[in-house]
Amino acid sequence: MRRELAIVITLLVPLLSTSALAYTSLDKHSAVAFDGKEAMRVSQAAIGRRLSDHRFLDRGEEEVRISDYRGKPLLISLIYTSCYYSCSVFTRYLGEIVDVAREALGESSFSVVTVGFDAVNDSPGRMAIYASGQGIDNPDWSFLSGDVETLQALTSELGFTYAASPKGFDHMAQVTVIDANGEIYRQVYGDRFEPPALVEPLKELVFGLDPTSNTIDRWVDNVRLFCTIYDPSTGRYRFDYSIFVALIIGTLCLASIAIFIVRAWRQSSTPLPH
Repeated sequence: MRRELAIVITLLVPLLSTSALAYTSLDKHSAVAFDGKEAMRVSQAAIGRRLSDHRFLDRGEEEVRISDYRGKPLLISLIYTSCYYSCSVFTRYLGEIVDVAREALGESSFSVVTVGFDAVNDSPGRMAIYASGQGIDNPDWSFLSGDVETLQALTSELGFTYAASPKGFDHMAQVTVIDANGEIYRQVYGDRFEPPALVEPLKELVFGLDPTSNTIDRWVDNVRLFCTIYDPSTGRYRFDYSIFVALIIGTLCLASIAIFIVRAWRQSSTPLPH
């Protein structure tokens, strides 16, 4: 019996030591009490920063890199899977806004990544369970896990601050909007926010002027940029044809006035017959 107990202890000690080291590493990053004002300052200071090419594991334990998401806008949110209420409410609501954005901008116009920042517990398996629990099964929405060092580097670049607490971690609900080149474009805060807070910066990135596109594509994107508007009564975006019609009518009116002025000038300059 003593021999069996000794074997069990021998097996458990390395495991406990590894977990302790991991938690120690996390605590170095979150040793102080959470300060909301400082967290906001750090978050805003991250705008314009380019993300490094960090490596993660997805739900299927396949390696992915940040560079895999370049070429179109990217949304990044951070959660921890043992947060059974706040993070879940935040993720489900984000799912609703993502649906609104995809309907307005196109199904594959941007990607979404949710990263578990608790390196000890947020394994690929736990992230898969978490995603399933939120009802999210979209191929353009990844749930990623990383090691302590990678997560510390990512959260630092994103300006995401968290602090250990008796209930888990204190942190802001933050969605970071990344442009197609991997630079932080906007930060969106709160577990509930109006759809335009997230969709408008995405719209700017998706329909923004692309210097490599041809003139017709630019013109079409400009029309979609200004004519895709948010309707508060429905909570959805729609293409407002009235703006486009008003532009056409305004152009025709200006053209008519110009023609009238030219004709009047010609008539006034024609000499009268004697």
